[in-house]
Amino acid sequence: MTEQQGVKFDGQKPRMSLIPLRELWQVVDVLEYGAKKYAADNWKFVSNSKQRYFDACIRHIHARQMGEIEDSETKLPHLAHAVCCLLFWMWHDNQEEINDKKSR
Repeated sequence: MTEQQGVKFDGQKPRMSLIPLRELWQVVDVLEYGAKKYAADNWKFVSNSKQRYFDACIRHIHARQMGEIEDSETKLPHLAHAVCCLLFWMWHDNQEEINDKKSR
């Protein structure tokens, strides 16, 4: 008796399994904390956001570089906070790009 083998054409699709899941969940924990403290997606509406999230990112990276693993308020990793700041910055850059394309 021969075993039947299934076929799935996903060779050219992104391998989401490359994302380190434990660390991704830490980023989600930071997002959840922010959603509870402020509101879900509040970060989208912060004025001068790119500069402020850059500053926050560097503060978190510096704290980690100085040996502090967790943020004292959230008890979550500084680097997860820094990743959130970078994601927010990326999102704002992408929104500008989308808006530029729409205005052409």
